[in-house]
Amino acid sequence: MQNTKDRIATSFAAQGLMATIGATLALVTDGEVHIALPFSKSLSQQQGFVHVGAITSIVDSACGYAALTKAPEESEVVTAEFKVNLLRPAIGTRFLTIGKVQNAGRLLTVCTGEVRAFNDKDDSYKVVALMQATFVNVRR
Repeated sequence: MQNTKDRIATSFAAQGLMATIGATLALVTDGEVHIALPFSKSLSQQQGFVHVGAITSIVDSACGYAALTKAPEESEVVTAEFKVNLLRPAIGTRFLTIGKVQNAGRLLTVCTGEVRAFNDKDDSYKVVALMQATFVNVRR
């Protein structure tokens, strides 16, 4: 029987996309998961900031793993739907995504996510995206 942190770390390590883009698991607590992503030119779009595909991927994963902290042990979670608000260009030296459970039911879990872009000169950040997402518990 795995504890929740180990269960999520094992699942995260199995995600090829997270490894490909350089994302790392930064925090796992009950109902909340953080994922970090360093800036990489290989993730940029034509104007030089991080592409929405990378931003959406990390916030979806952070929310999904937050949902998994509340799911029954015999379950996995899959994304049923999400909405992302892009607030400003994803410009920063590093990014931190925070996924939080807002409501966990028997089958569905609703989460919110926030993506922060950090400026390492003074460690300040700006929120660049917000997500609301629904996840379904599915038996393994």
